[in-house]
Amino acid sequence: MDCLFCEIVKGNIPSKKLYEDEQCVAFYDINPMAPVHFLVVPKAHIACADEITQENSPVVAHIFCVIAKLAKEQGLCDGYRIVNNCKENAGQTVRHLHFHVLGGGPLSLQMA
Repeated sequence: MDCLFCEIVKGNIPSKKLYEDEQCVAFYDINPMAPVHFLVVPKAHIACADEITQENSPVVAHIFCVIAKLAKEQGLCDGYRIVNNCKENAGQTVRHLHFHVLGGGPLSLQMA
């Protein structure tokens, strides 16, 4: 079996999708840490931020454009946080590049 997020991208594991295009998928976190908590992942498997290259970096730029669009649609006009963990010691539990977007109320200043 591929990684969890690859399986979600393929549609083999259900998710509550928020957005999808040819480059990425956004879906709600199954264990939300804020009133609004969704993830945005590239469809192409990139294990973590260490694997971003000149060739695949356009998808990361695209993801940030998608995040801005979705944040507006989700009513996160008072602010939101974008979190990316790179490797296990930083808390990355799924080895597929992903960005958590959290908002919908005051967030702790403590880093997750």
